[in-house]
Amino acid sequence: MKLLSGIYAITDDSLLHGKLLPAVEAVLQGDGRIVQYRSKVADLNHQQTEASLLLALCQRYGALLLINDNVELAHAVGAHGVHLGQCDMPIAEARALLGPDAIIGITCHDSLTLALEAQQAGADYVAFGRFFSSSTKPSAPPADLSVLGAAKARLTIPVVAIGGITLDNAPSVIAAGADMLAVVGDLFGAADITDRTRTYCKLFPGNH
Repeated sequence: MKLLSGIYAITDDSLLHGKLLPAVEAVLQGDGRIVQYRSKVADLNHQQTEASLLLALCQRYGALLLINDNVELAHAVGAHGVHLGQCDMPIAEARALLGPDAIIGITCHDSLTLALEAQQAGADYVAFGRFFSSSTKPSAPPADLSVLGAAKARLTIPVVAIGGITLDNAPSVIAAGADMLAVVGDLFGAADITDRTRTYCKLFPGNH
């Protein structure tokens, strides 16, 4: 499995309406290597078309494509994996459908207990957040950065931070223990997405 670290770009319907593929390619050109397709408004046929095109694009750049929530869509298009919420399909069922090589991540909010359970169930990474105010998930419960350090001390799988991540606060989140930064608005809302991606990549140890 490819190393799960660095910038984790998550797509957004409203931000990327009509420009999904060029925006994601801009991330890939900036050395982003993990993309999550997150669509909450498109119908299933449209989602399948977009996901298939994104997968082909990611494969061209040697990048990973994960699908938000929808295990069946991930399976249908042959994506590299899926990101689950706590109310989505259980990890074991997703693993049975997607196979042993699929990357399965799960949202754990601010709960180390949920993260430990997820690791035991076979998750490949866990995500904590939101850490800052977020326009993507404004109602998500807040998390404290201390949970990242606690998770790193107890877990053997990578840790993702999500929720209001910006270039200004990203260094403190990485220092707190995040292996990956999941970014939506501050990445895809940038005037130059490629340059913004490169700048994020340089924040991680070994990427200077």
